[in-house]
Amino acid sequence: MGRNWSKGTKLYDHSLLLSRKELKMLEQSDSLKGSLSAEQQLSLISGCSNIAEAVEGAMHIQECVPENLDLKKKIFAQLDRIVDDRVVLSSSTSCLMPSKLFAGLVHVKQCIVAHPVNPPYYVPLVELVPHPETAPATMDRTHALMKKIGQSPVRVLKEIDGFVLNRLQFAIISEAWRLVEDGVVTPCDLDLVMSDGLGMRYAFIGPLETMHLNAEGFLSYCDRYSEGMNRVLKTFGPIPEFSRATIEKVHQAMHMKVPDDPGHLAARRQWRDDCLMRLAKLKSQLQPQ
Repeated sequence: MGRNWSKGTKLYDHSLLLSRKELKMLEQSDSLKGSLSAEQQLSLISGCSNIAEAVEGAMHIQECVPENLDLKKKIFAQLDRIVDDRVVLSSSTSCLMPSKLFAGLVHVKQCIVAHPVNPPYYVPLVELVPHPETAPATMDRTHALMKKIGQSPVRVLKEIDGFVLNRLQFAIISEAWRLVEDGVVTPCDLDLVMSDGLGMRYAFIGPLETMHLNAEGFLSYCDRYSEGMNRVLKTFGPIPEFSRATIEKVHQAMHMKVPDDPGHLAARRQWRDDCLMRLAKLKSQLQPQ
């Protein structure tokens, strides 16, 4: 399941250095997954310029090339000619439909989307999305593997544009945009509503369990609040057009908080990852396995 790059290239060398730095940091903070040390894990990462050699002996192939349908289809067409009937062919795509991605492949029953969430080492969710012809055994094997390596796989029962995570994320972004555009709340306060409000809840329980706990059970919640929810939802309006004026308004607010030069962005991402690492450790301590 490791990445493969051409031997001797600057890309491979740079990636290996980054992997070494991150694995060492995880080891020092007692957050390293698996039973192997950082050095032992690094010893298993190698570069290869031949795709057949790269996947030799593989049981699961996780494609991670850029989000380009033609490029991904080219990779899977090559893999389709190489693999036997036992290898799972999986894509990390965040939005490309499996029916388009795996169309025409001989081994389509072994194909599945396993969409991780960025950054995947700290955010364990993986969306498993089948092609209409994906075999149930492929879903089961991939689910079991993701659980084994410490991820949190969810079964998307049928393909849908945007899968589940991005559909929920885009719904939040859409309403957030309207609230800022209509002058209801500032961009920074909007983010605070999520980070210090909804996000606090959703770090441990989802929206449906939140409903269940916020009344005397789910049925009680629906009886009590469904009329109000229906009234508010009717005011949401159409999908925003993401006007330039609002883009500039949000950009200015975000730029004041985190300037968008490489240094400030990298520092903020590192802070985010540190927070996620601590949250992941807390969740592992609090939640039953």
